[in-house]
Amino acid sequence: MGRANILFSIFLFIILIIGARTVLAQTYDSKSFTGTWIRVSTTGSKLYLMKDQKVVRTYPISISKHGIGNISGSNKTPLGLHEIKKKIGSKLPINSIIKGGVSTGKTAKIISEPISVNTDLVTTRVMWLSGLEPGKNKGGKVDSYNRFIYIHGTPEEGLIGQPASHGCIRMYNKDVIELFNLVSINTKVLIEK
Repeated sequence: MGRANILFSIFLFIILIIGARTVLAQTYDSKSFTGTWIRVSTTGSKLYLMKDQKVVRTYPISISKHGIGNISGSNKTPLGLHEIKKKIGSKLPINSIIKGGVSTGKTAKIISEPISVNTDLVTTRVMWLSGLEPGKNKGGKVDSYNRFIYIHGTPEEGLIGQPASHGCIRMYNKDVIELFNLVSINTKVLIEK
């Protein structure tokens, strides 16, 4: 009986390892996505609002000036499947500054020239993302929600289309209002290269 228990334990351990690797290595075939969802192309600096497999809207965006990555404190844009966990700012005026999920009551000065003012203000609307892939963008030091990864407006509109953020996905303020009104909580967001 002792040897059988040991072999059974080894068998279970191997199954658990294979299962964990499968979950961690899981990829998503976006061709199977239905309904409204968002595809973010980090190399193309574009955000696509999708309905099933059809592009409904295309928006220029900015991703992190520090590149792609999922580790907390890296200031990089995470890859993988996410969902919109919270929407903030539904009734705020355009260019309103949002800090800690709350309006400051102030309005940002929009900079149309391609210059950085070395601040990372969040403006107009926030769609707070939560990762759906354990070990990649969910949990521990890679948790997108705990990293405060948003889709949001920016006062640095002159930098849209080039890497400029501190990890979030930045949009023109008028575009982020439009997108905000077209998506809901739990809308899937696939961030890919």
